[in-house]
Order: sequence, then structure tokens, then C-alpha cells
Amino acid sequence: MMQAESMDICMYQNINNMTTINEQQKIVLVTGGSRGIGRSIALNAAKRGLGVILTYNNQAQSAQEVINEIITSGGKAVSLQLDTGNIPSFVEFVKQVALTLRRDWNRENFDYLINNAGIGQRSLIQDTTEEIFDELVNINLKGVFFLTKNLIPLIVDGGQIINISSGLARFAFPGSAVYGALKAALEGLTRYFAKEYAIRKIRVNSVAPGAIDTEFGGGKGNEEHRNQIASATALGRLGVADDIGLFVASMLSDDSRFVNAQRIEIGGGIMI
Repeated sequence: MMQAESMDICMYQNINNMTTINEQQKIVLVTGGSRGIGRSIALNAAKRGLGVILTYNNQAQSAQEVINEIITSGGKAVSLQLDTGNIPSFVEFVKQVALTLRRDWNRENFDYLINNAGIGQRSLIQDTTEEIFDELVNINLKGVFFLTKNLIPLIVDGGQIINISSGLARFAFPGSAVYGALKAALEGLTRYFAKEYAIRKIRVNSVAPGAIDTEFGGGKGNEEHRNQIASATALGRLGVADDIGLFVASMLSDDSRFVNAQRIEIGGGIMI
């Protein structure tokens, strides 16, 4: 009996220890985490021991594949549907995040927000309609502003927000005028968030990918165009999603604790 009781006590202690570890696990919320850069951020954050909440718009199957990969590797992840251009839906989304935190992590808050979801542009100024313009604004800037504003109460003091910007905020390519301008605005907004939420020690930075070889924005383009862009990059190649995902995941720790209100371009030295 004494041996059985001792085993029961050990099992109880192990369960308690597991619960404590689970409660202390840091959590990142990645918007647009079903593919491309967002997928890489989610996977690499999970490899570093973070719990992951990722959002998808209409790529439910792709999101589930990311979740399955994280779980198979021993991590913990949940996906939630979110249209980042539908601002009125954010109130209900925040409730879903709060419910997920309580149910899956026994927590009331999370640590890191990655505003990654967005859409690209492939239209010259003369071909850009008001409808295209408004959609770009709603998803790439207005949505980021109001989603962050709504989620701030759930972010821990001392947490971090990373906004995914673009090299196109610094240099210009035809066909990306509105997108590039909005990413420049997002970088300005990053500094204002950092200023106003400094009282809670929440850091806010922007990461600006250069030319990344993904399907974002309507496809990878033809080989000649890809080679031209690669030749404009000091490292002589296009980036891949993991070039961004690895770096962003590396920022999700106290290693970057004094980095705040910064724009960090990850582009292999493009257009220098």
C-alpha cells in the first residue's frame, strides 16, 4: 500500500509540474499563419517552445496542416478563423482568443502578437480602383490598428508586438504604390504604439521582408523577373519564408528585450 500511495503521490506531483509548465508557457498569436511567412513564424516559434494561436481567413485546411505539424513535434497550437479586413468581427474574435487561452493554456493573456496577415497589390496607379484601394487599406493598415487595439488588453505587460512590413516601404517597384505606402504608414504606426504602450513595457517593432519567394501577392512571377530581383540583392538570391520566420521567432524572447520602436529589414541587402 505504501508503494502504491508513493506512486500516486509521484503521479500527482508530475501532473502538477506539467500544469505549472503549461501555465507558464509563453504564447504567440500569429495572424495569417496558414502559409508563407506566417506559417514559418508559427512553426519556428513552436520549435522554441512557444504555444501558438494562428489565424487564417479561408485556408482552413492549410491552417490545420500547420497545427498538425506543431502537435506532431510535441508543441501546442490552435487555429482561429479571422478576416483582418472585417473590423466589426474583431470584438467576437477577441472573445474567442480569451476562451482559447483559458481552455487550452489556463491563462487570461498571451505574450506576443505578430500582425502578419495582409494582401499584396499588382496594379499600376492608373489601374487601381477605389475598391482595390479600400481593400488594401482595410487589411494592411486599418485592420492592424483596430485588431491590435482590441487585443492589447489580453497582452501581458512586458509583451511584444511585431508588425510585418515590407521592403517596399523603403524602395519602389511599379504596381505596388498603395501597398508600399501603407507599409510605410504601418512602420509609423509601430512607433506610435511603442510610445503609447511603453507604460506597460510592451515593445512594438516592425520587420520588413525584402523579396521573398512565396505565393504572396498573386504568384512568384516569371524566371526573368525573379532573376532581376535576385541580382539587385547583395546576397544574390531571393529570400525564402524561413529567412523571415527564423528571425521573427528569434525576437520572441528576452534576448530582444531592449529592441523597441525599430524597423528591421530582412532582405539580404536588397537595393542598397
